[in-house]
Order: sequence, then C-alpha cells, then structure tokens
Amino acid sequence: MDYFFLDAVPWEYSQTLYHAAAHLGRESLIVLRPATPYLCIGYHQDAQQEIDLDFARQNNIPVFRREVGGGSVYLDGQQLFFQLIVRRDRPGVPAKIDEFYKKFLQPVVDTFIRFGVAAEYRPVNDIVCKGRKISGTGAAQVEDMLILVGNFIQNFNYEMMSKCLRVPDEKFRDKVHKTMVENLTTFLRETGSIPGNADLAAELARRYAPLLGELVQKPLDEELTRKADALLAEMNTPEWLLANDRRRPDAKQVKIAEGVYIIQKILKTPGGLIRVTAVNRDGRLKQVHISGDFFFFPASRIIDLEKMLEDVPAETAAITHVVEMFYQQQGIESPGVVPADFGKIVDSR
Repeated sequence: MDYFFLDAVPWEYSQTLYHAAAHLGRESLIVLRPATPYLCIGYHQDAQQEIDLDFARQNNIPVFRREVGGGSVYLDGQQLFFQLIVRRDRPGVPAKIDEFYKKFLQPVVDTFIRFGVAAEYRPVNDIVCKGRKISGTGAAQVEDMLILVGNFIQNFNYEMMSKCLRVPDEKFRDKVHKTMVENLTTFLRETGSIPGNADLAAELARRYAPLLGELVQKPLDEELTRKADALLAEMNTPEWLLANDRRRPDAKQVKIAEGVYIIQKILKTPGGLIRVTAVNRDGRLKQVHISGDFFFFPASRIIDLEKMLEDVPAETAAITHVVEMFYQQQGIESPGVVPADFGKIVDSR
C-alpha cells in the first residue's frame, strides 16, 4: 500500500488528497498537517447553522465541507492527521462500520500509548485519555472505498474554536469554551511535550503494517495532485459549502397557515446531534431536511431518506416504520442513531 508522509501541506490538500485517493480507488495511508488554519464541517452539517461565517471571513479562516460525517472542527498545524483509504472488499476489512472503527483505530491507540498517552478506544469512534477525547475521528464511503480520518491532537486552540462556532450569545460561547477544555485534551496537556511529526507518522505506519501489509513510502505523484486540484475546484466553492443549508425558521413549530406548520426538532443521540426540519401540511410531512454531526453510511443516501419521508403521516409510529424499512432496504448504518430517533420529529417533548 502507498504511504505518504507529507508533514505540512497547503490547507486545501489536507482535505482533497484523501478525497482524491478515494475517488481514484487508490489504497493509501496519508499523514500530514495543514500549513495554515481552517474550519472543517461534517458532510451532513449546515454551515450557517454551525459556523459564524462572518467571523471566519473577517479573520481569513477558510471553511470547508468534507465528504466525511461528524462535527465542526478548527484545524491547524498543531494537529497531525492520518487518512486511511482502503477498498471496502479488502480481505480483513469488517463489513460493519463499528467493527471497522474498532479494528483500524487500534493502531492509532497503540501509537498514542507508545508516546506516553494513556489512550483507549471508546465506541463508536472515540479515542480518549482519562475520559477526555484526544483524537477526532470519522469514516466515510466513497464509491467502493472506505475512508478513516483522524488526528493526533498535539495542542489545541480552544479559544479560536469557540469563537468560530455559531452560538446564541457570549454567555453560551463561554460555556462552549469551558466544556471543550474539560472534555478535549492534547499531547501537551497529557505528557508535557509533543513528539516529532516524523516519529509519530513512522510509528503509526509500523502499527498499521500487520493489518495492511507493506507500506511503501512515496512522494506525491501527478495523478493524485491533479485529482485533488480538480476536486478542490468543485468543493472549495460556496455552492458545495452551502449545499446542505436548506434552512427553516429556528423554532419547534411555526404556524404558516391553517393546517400548515414548519417544524424543527433537534435530537441528541449517542451517535451525534440530528436536526430535522420539515413542513407539516394537513398532517403529512413535506420538504424534509436532515442535518447534523452524526455518521450515516452510505452518506449519499440521506437525500433518499428525505425523499422517502415525503408525504408520510406526521406521526411517530408511521415515520419510524418508514425509516426502518429504508434502513433494511438500503443497508444503512448510522452508529449510535436508530430509526426510532427520526420518529421523534413530531414528538412535542
């Protein structure tokens, strides 16, 4: 398998190179860090709901939407990223996403331990140290390829991250900052030092070798960079960033006319936050939109689920039944999120 240790790269390449490898069907392990900071949101998130885009613009912080689920994060050179791209039908790759996480995050855990961090795997996709997250990870499927991405958080700018988020007021922002400090840790906090990037990358590659076979270190080639540049032209645009921003009024239920209501439900599940907005017209769902920081495989099927819910009775049992059938028919996996969660769209509690 190809192995690329690139260290600092333009921030755009820290996202588009692994996307490129997946679209090209090239199994690879890529280790790098962005040369300059940026914000990255999950595939299912609404940028305008999650990020203070005005603040980001005023501070020259780019915002990028990836093809991997999960939440918003501030990324910079103090985080070393690993990006694993493998064929879904590769021998030894588990069919279930939760099993895939467990197997292929273990080398990351072992690497943390090797450098003095008391890391452990916590289902579904967390790596923690003494109860605090120390690596943000996520997975996605692009065509026949599985992607696993994550980071070694060497140090973290908690203040900048809290300033970039869209929150109702400054008191809430202070709470976000405090909560991040309490629940997110770093190499520097845990060990008092930061390992060299080359040393971290080499140890990770060594830990992955028993699972992946020989890892051959290579320089970037023209095929990868050309594809990365082509993807950047599509993905680093307002159209791509805001593609999931079909926003509704921020309220549980707003009456528009007799028999017509706009509803919004925000659910916190073990798999992440789900935000569902829809129109309830004469007791049936219309214009359903699902967003959030959860993981949904295959990711592209979320639009099909929205369509499947069109004209379904606005009743918990009916919605749950339709979602259950959709999961079965499409082979959907959403770790920590179950069909009954979507049935709570019309739950008034």
